[in-house]
Amino acid sequence: MKPHITLLTLGVDDLERAVAFYRDGLGFPTQGIVGKEFENGAVAFFQLHAGLKLALWPRKSMAADSGLAVGARGSLEFSLAHNVATEQEVDAVMQQASRAGATIVKAARKTFYGGYAGYFQDPDGHLWEVAFNPGFESLG
Repeated sequence: MKPHITLLTLGVDDLERAVAFYRDGLGFPTQGIVGKEFENGAVAFFQLHAGLKLALWPRKSMAADSGLAVGARGSLEFSLAHNVATEQEVDAVMQQASRAGATIVKAARKTFYGGYAGYFQDPDGHLWEVAFNPGFESLG
């Protein structure tokens, strides 16, 4: 098997609020919420770089589909990272997220690895790192 991730799905409490955050606040492209006609089918997809997609799906729908009970939210199970080419871009993305309604949990600052990074949480508590890593190849 070749490891290849094509879709990341985030469970959300309020789908419309989450779509507004990612679409209107962060500028992620989407066709909006689809699948409303199906029980537990409402979902929104966002096209990311290199064919990767982000999906937002209500937590209750994810629970119904998987057979797992809805549990307490936790922000430390994983984080998403948005790597950019400069420290100034880190600051710009962090400001954009804040204006969109994100909670800044760690302001951007120099890192132990020689980079520059900060963290925010989206309205559902998902943790995002915004980072400039001088060890990464070109992000263009």
